[in-house]
Amino acid sequence: MTKHMEILNISNLSKRFGSHQAVDDVSLSVNAGEIYGFLGPNGAGKTTTIKMLAGLLKPDKGAIVIDGHDLSGEPAACKQATGYIPDRPWLYEKLTGMEFLQFIASLYTLDRDRFDASTSHFLKLFDLDEWRNQLIESYSHGMRQKLIMTSVLMQDQPLIIIDEPMVGLDPKSARLVKELFKQRAAGGTAIFMSTHSLEIAEELCHRIAIITDGRILTTGTMEMLRAEAGKKDSNLEDIFLELTGAWELKEVITAIKEEK
Repeated sequence: MTKHMEILNISNLSKRFGSHQAVDDVSLSVNAGEIYGFLGPNGAGKTTTIKMLAGLLKPDKGAIVIDGHDLSGEPAACKQATGYIPDRPWLYEKLTGMEFLQFIASLYTLDRDRFDASTSHFLKLFDLDEWRNQLIESYSHGMRQKLIMTSVLMQDQPLIIIDEPMVGLDPKSARLVKELFKQRAAGGTAIFMSTHSLEIAEELCHRIAIITDGRILTTGTMEMLRAEAGKKDSNLEDIFLELTGAWELKEVITAIKEEK
């Protein structure tokens, strides 16, 4: 486990695009061994926040500290400490799967023995072993997603940032990925995960933040969220709809069912 208990700290993070305030004064922290869910409606600011954490967008204001390093002053150290799994991975299609993994390993100066052992393990686990020498242009979306996950999981970084982890995955792979995330967290990795799948968030996350209109609406454990929503024993979907003001959707669905 890394020496810093707090692996990710975001303070007063903001980003504007023209007249649109995409992210507005967001602050949160994620500890070692914690899976932290980042939920919200479409356009709430989730992907913008994640792109700032990954160093793909520069904040207008605020600070991001990863494993004790400030992203604005030590971007290389922060990127070395971070594994990033986007929802739509862009890969070099004229490389084979193995060539891509070798390229990533060279960027992160991954030890050769660890690379050989880890890639062999994860390629077999994800049913990609027989595709390792095929060009990525022949991969399906799900296979590309599993390849990018392999490129992150083959390392041992203190922070993994994930945007919609299950997109394109078949049920077997999705179940496998959930167990791998649990295993990594149990070993001390901090995982920051954005997803629209409330069932996955409820199953995996130790704490959950709900963002809407660029601002954190609430954050806490499931028990804390249930208490805030006033919905004892409710699932995350009911809590989410209540807290985001979308509870009328339940009434619409009920009316549709009654019409049948």
